[in-house]
Amino acid sequence: MFDKVDQKVSFPELEKQIMALWKEEGTFQKSLELRAGKPRFVFYEGPPTANGRPATHHILARAFKDLFPRYKTMKGFFVERKAGWDTHGLPVEIEVEKKLKISGKFEIENEIGIERFNELCRASVHEYVSDWVAFSERMGFWLDYENAYWTLTPDYIQSVWWALSEMWKQGLVYKGFRVAPYCSRCATPLSSHELAQGYRDNVPDPSVYVRFRLKNDPKTAILAWTTTPWTLPGNVALAVDNDVDYIKVKDGEDGFLILAEARLEVLNESPEVVDRMKGRDLVGLDYEPLYPYSVPGEGRAQYIVDADFVSTEEGTGVVHTSALYGVDDLRLCQETGIPFKHTVGLDGKFLPYVEKFAGLHVKEADPVIIDDLKARGLLYKSETILHTYPECWRCKTPLIYYALDSWYVQTTARKKELIANNNATNWVPAHIKTGRMGDWLENNVDWAISRSRYWGTPLPFWVCEKCGDQKCVSSSAELGLAEDTDLHRPFIDTVTLPCEKCGGVSRRVPEVLDAWFDSGSMPFAQRGYPRHGEKEFKETFPADFISEAMDQTRGWFYSLLAISTLLFKQNAYRNVICLGLVVDPKGKKASKSRGNVLDPNYLFDTFGTDAVRWYFYTSTQVGENYRTGDAALRETVQQFFIPLWNCYSFFVTYARLDGFDPTQPAVPVAERHVLDRWLLSKVSGLNAAVSGGLDAYDANEPARRIHRFVDDLSNWYIRRSRRRFWKSQSDRDKAAAYQTLYETLRTVCQLMAPFAPFSSDAMYRNLSNGESVHLSDFPEPSPHQDAQVEADMARARQAVEAGLAARDAARMKVRQPLASIALPGDTLPEDIAQIVREELNVKELVFGAPEVKLNTEITEELRLEGLAREIVRAIQDRRKKLGLNVEDRIHTRYEADGMLVRAIERHGDYIKNETLSVTPEHGREDDFDGDQLMLEGEQIWIGLKRN
Repeated sequence: MFDKVDQKVSFPELEKQIMALWKEEGTFQKSLELRAGKPRFVFYEGPPTANGRPATHHILARAFKDLFPRYKTMKGFFVERKAGWDTHGLPVEIEVEKKLKISGKFEIENEIGIERFNELCRASVHEYVSDWVAFSERMGFWLDYENAYWTLTPDYIQSVWWALSEMWKQGLVYKGFRVAPYCSRCATPLSSHELAQGYRDNVPDPSVYVRFRLKNDPKTAILAWTTTPWTLPGNVALAVDNDVDYIKVKDGEDGFLILAEARLEVLNESPEVVDRMKGRDLVGLDYEPLYPYSVPGEGRAQYIVDADFVSTEEGTGVVHTSALYGVDDLRLCQETGIPFKHTVGLDGKFLPYVEKFAGLHVKEADPVIIDDLKARGLLYKSETILHTYPECWRCKTPLIYYALDSWYVQTTARKKELIANNNATNWVPAHIKTGRMGDWLENNVDWAISRSRYWGTPLPFWVCEKCGDQKCVSSSAELGLAEDTDLHRPFIDTVTLPCEKCGGVSRRVPEVLDAWFDSGSMPFAQRGYPRHGEKEFKETFPADFISEAMDQTRGWFYSLLAISTLLFKQNAYRNVICLGLVVDPKGKKASKSRGNVLDPNYLFDTFGTDAVRWYFYTSTQVGENYRTGDAALRETVQQFFIPLWNCYSFFVTYARLDGFDPTQPAVPVAERHVLDRWLLSKVSGLNAAVSGGLDAYDANEPARRIHRFVDDLSNWYIRRSRRRFWKSQSDRDKAAAYQTLYETLRTVCQLMAPFAPFSSDAMYRNLSNGESVHLSDFPEPSPHQDAQVEADMARARQAVEAGLAARDAARMKVRQPLASIALPGDTLPEDIAQIVREELNVKELVFGAPEVKLNTEITEELRLEGLAREIVRAIQDRRKKLGLNVEDRIHTRYEADGMLVRAIERHGDYIKNETLSVTPEHGREDDFDGDQLMLEGEQIWIGLKRN
């Protein structure tokens, strides 16, 4: 019934065989058909962008995303696993720019053209689809790629337009002039959650202290601090706090400085205080502009104002204000009516009228400005600081804060609902809910949804050229276009509408949509809702489960939450697993420059997919980083998969020898050996623990419980039960041992199937007439749990551990029998006490002693028995060297004298039974393969020959 098992298994090769079998049999499709019509378990696939190859960190996310759908399928649910592709946005555009060897909007528009550029973007997102599909198949991640959703299709785009139109109707969409994080290379603003995707630590930046001389007292200067010298040509005001204490101190021979008293530490030397004042005493004072470029033609600027954001925790207690390059700066200037204008263009370079620095990028201008201020005596001091600085999450350009017109969704209007819906969601790990995600929502800002780019969902806003009336379109039909019309730029830019108010011409605004809005719309857009797919959408919203890495907290997780809250008043997911990062063994992020990038295919082909997956489930708590490398994965194979395979191989080997038939009537559990009853009880408890953990979206503890169980199975049950399988007579005890181990191995395969889909299926098929484990039902706990047996066995193992430690301390080999051992604790049942005696190799156990105590007196009889055990070990070692099979019977010859001969004569039957020897005979013969050994100080020659 059982096929022979290769003990020297190659798990990568085994996985390839199983993968081919799945494809040949259509196992994934069968699993869907098997559960069709059953209650749904809804899983959303976070769509990757297929314009680059998958990497090792994608194994992590996909391992968790595969685990729970597999489990729920085996539990009887129908789990649709619709694949998806995120196709728009800067990631795609930047990749195409690299291939074209261009950079920036000027070259796109003037050298390539929008139409050609977008054609290349469309082609780019298909480039690595086959790599992703092969990757998913190789790691056992079952997804339906034939019915995948693509965010670039007219169907998908129109659903996104509908979502925006619904928000428009609620008055939640507006155009505003605001300061936003801005990438000068990509020439587009970013949303706050995109900003959270990209920060670089330990970035060096200038830290400068600048003198702003008072107009009515040029010898006195206000001391202000900034880490962005490039904003100084745009300075329009200095801000102080009315209630803060400020002081005037001497500066050189005849100059003076004013700063907050709490910030004296920034001065170069101990100050000589000449006056004290409150911030309100400074408000209204005019100062000399550093540069003429921001001096207004009309209105007042370059004077001191009161502000609520001034801090005495850093700087000087005086805030340099350039209206267009800081959120607080712009608000302050708008509230006080201070006029302002840009000194820097959309390309991040100074405009022509800023003559001293014209054409310089802001970061290039920093040292030039510092030198200029120093030459003019306006620089008090300059330092360099290391801090965390935002960068474009895709092109890695340092971001600046820049005021410009953008389209926003007013998420702040639904802040309470966002927080409530997040609080109703189960987060794993739990602290993310109120920590990283909760903090983010508490400080929520409106979503900047517009991007001044090309390849993306076009914003469906049409504005009248004549009267400025605005309209939001929700479908192609509203534009008089066919359902399958390509809605991308530049084609959509040519579509005009008659203004409903004045009859003028309405044209689409030029921006495209934040690609995160695309992916956050997938719950309904993947169905084409609401134009069609209403039934499917309602059946699959919200998701029961999603999972991605920690960085998606403010990415996909947020966009799903925000869009669904605004449209449907609930979150798009009920349960979310938030994963840490994959780092190298030293804890460093993987990067090509460090040379620590792990190739997924190398991992699959060296260790096997199951080992990589198992490592991610067991090595660290969810939410922590995974230190991944060869050593850790090799250890996973050696400590779990090889021991498990050895247990399976052991069973199959002896089951084949004895012709074990699992369909024969079972020996009642109550009549089985105590080891069988203990193991079946442990299996039942394991079953409940794995189901309970997975139901609570805990992958760690169930996998670790399976790991610990396999250790118990290998190192306790099988090791203690070997003789029951070895013995020649096929009695009820042997049948019970086979039935127990068979049932256990099948159950373990089912329990680990969602975690390690390949090896579990390979073993289960051989144990189940070729049936795939993934088409079986997840096992239920059996009625065979016996808490007393488990407790007694646990005590027995503790006693064995203590006894072995005592033998080790006394330097007594375990193979040497002893008369007795005294142990603390209550007496054990006899069947379990017998196991302890055999483990400790003692004749008698005495319980109730205050401490462990060995009887180390060795009689001649004990000595002979110990030597017999040494001879058995030597013969077994010889069997292994000769490559004999476990079932091979042998002839054994020996040549020795003294105690060794007496040991063989006294314990010949024991030696024969343990080594499958026909008989041990004295004297050498040429056709025996032998070796001379030293055993316990005596010489012996042992030779073997297969019977």
